[in-house]
Amino acid sequence: MLREYSSATVLSTAANYIIERPEAFTHTYRTYVRLREQGKLELRFWFSNEVDSTWDRGEVAKGGQPGGDWLIEAAFAADGGTRRDGSVNPDSRVPVTFGGGTSRLVRPGETFWSDPVELTLPDGHDLAFTWTIAAGSGRSVPYNVEQMLVTAFDAPGKHAEDAGAEAFTLSEKKLVMPAWIGYRKSVKRRMVFFGDSITQGVRTAVDGYEYWVARIADGLGPDYGVWNLGSGWARAYDAATDTAWLHKARQGDQVLIALGVNDIDIGERTAEQLLGDLTRIVSILKSNNPAVDIVMFTVPPFNFSGERERVWRRVNEALRTAPPEGVDRVFDIAAVLAQPAPQEHCLRPEFMSPGNDPHPNGLAGKAVAEAFLAWYKG
Repeated sequence: MLREYSSATVLSTAANYIIERPEAFTHTYRTYVRLREQGKLELRFWFSNEVDSTWDRGEVAKGGQPGGDWLIEAAFAADGGTRRDGSVNPDSRVPVTFGGGTSRLVRPGETFWSDPVELTLPDGHDLAFTWTIAAGSGRSVPYNVEQMLVTAFDAPGKHAEDAGAEAFTLSEKKLVMPAWIGYRKSVKRRMVFFGDSITQGVRTAVDGYEYWVARIADGLGPDYGVWNLGSGWARAYDAATDTAWLHKARQGDQVLIALGVNDIDIGERTAEQLLGDLTRIVSILKSNNPAVDIVMFTVPPFNFSGERERVWRRVNEALRTAPPEGVDRVFDIAAVLAQPAPQEHCLRPEFMSPGNDPHPNGLAGKAVAEAFLAWYKG
């Protein structure tokens, strides 16, 4: 990443799915994002045409899979206001350009930057990012298919220039965004939070920014850059293949790794396999930058039972007592979220999401952030 820019939002835009259609299409996407700061900003957008992590069992999307050929027909940054109703301030729209052009053909596996964009956002107002994408049949654009954590709209056809909401409908499980939103900002430390849906913040309130990465960023303030690379269904063995997702994590001065739930669950990894993957991730990061600071999180409780519970216990015991070589510190997130022994493999009831879902809720995000900030600053 360009060192004079820092991550402008705590929203994760990691890609865990890919658009696949039997026919050509043209579609417009508009997303409202709270930035770390408002006022007069110089923004840049970075794009990656590759799936970051595996969704479910990988029938459709796997980590490291390249996207297809597609075209950015037009893109705009604008003042999204506070209503998030599908409209933008018409006088605030600024074209996002690429080498001076308003369109950009994207090739499989490609990464690229936008030109700088100057935009002024009043206090409390969201950035609205709108773009029209066109693609042929087959696989094309990587995106995030998890529960929406911000308000977004989409519309068939070319509507990037529309200020009004008439053409748009509310998006569901369809976050189609650049891989990174940055703003010109000098920071004390570039922190990358590298994890799964629990890091991403899934099941917390839409537009609430209640998840622990967001709360930690608020507690540290904007002088600390925070890039959230949480991705739903992600697992350590996705990262251990050293493709696009881990390449993103390499940009941090400090990488905070919170993986393991999906490896134990859908991945059915043994403790030895999971610890081996975590060790490889740390080794790759340290080889890339020996000075990078690595913080390993214990695996959060996820109401496992049977063999999965036994693996969870063995992995966390190892992380607490003998973490992978190269890990500088370990934060025990499991201890914050868990019920008292002997039920420490289960999430505390007040931290459960609706429907007995063990994804930590906003209250859990508050508890984790408070514990982490006290530990981190101490």
